[in-house]
Amino acid sequence: MEKNAIVLLSGGLDSATITGLLRRDGYRIHALSFDYGQRHQQELHYARLVARQCGASSHRIFPMDLAAFGGSALTDASLAVPQGGVSAGIPITYVPARNTVFLALALALAEVLEVPEIYIGVNSQDYSGYPDCRPEFIAAFNELAQVATRAGIEGKGPQIRAPLQNLSKAEIIALGLELGVDYGLTRSCYQLDADGKSCGRCDSCLLRLAGFQALGKTDPAPYQTQP
Repeated sequence: MEKNAIVLLSGGLDSATITGLLRRDGYRIHALSFDYGQRHQQELHYARLVARQCGASSHRIFPMDLAAFGGSALTDASLAVPQGGVSAGIPITYVPARNTVFLALALALAEVLEVPEIYIGVNSQDYSGYPDCRPEFIAAFNELAQVATRAGIEGKGPQIRAPLQNLSKAEIIALGLELGVDYGLTRSCYQLDADGKSCGRCDSCLLRLAGFQALGKTDPAPYQTQP
């Protein structure tokens, strides 16, 4: 029987690694990305590249406007993206309830397509402290999926999978390289420039660069200032 999965695809390193896993394991991949008013909207270009590379059967880009709420440096241009290191506590780059919203929409798509699994590239080791990246969040949303959907009431609710949850950034990169993921097609930066170059200074860039450095590897993505 053909295996089907939805993957939340941002165009970043973690979600690209998930597509590599699914491709290796013979899944038919349905990629779902979000145009949510993020200042780094160029990431959607790289999501398209990754979807193409992994041979996704479909790739949907869902439009919404979380910038209408603001409250995050990723959706409000008046707020500066922090630079120079991962801060303590929940940073201003946290987008309120973003993964909750994304997974709710993925649940809807899973029911329509009758797809039993939803994959998300959240990680709770080398990350910025977002509450919706923690194992507790994934476990709680899995419970929700079983009571909030018709499929769940019928005993076959979609399962939320987060296979990178307990891996370090270096371990994720090592896994992706083993799977043949082309990280040159990905971007993780919160403030990409018009040429697709990463800043090298935001939390996301620093975590990514540290992962490559721990492996003695060079990040193939271009940077505004050579790291």
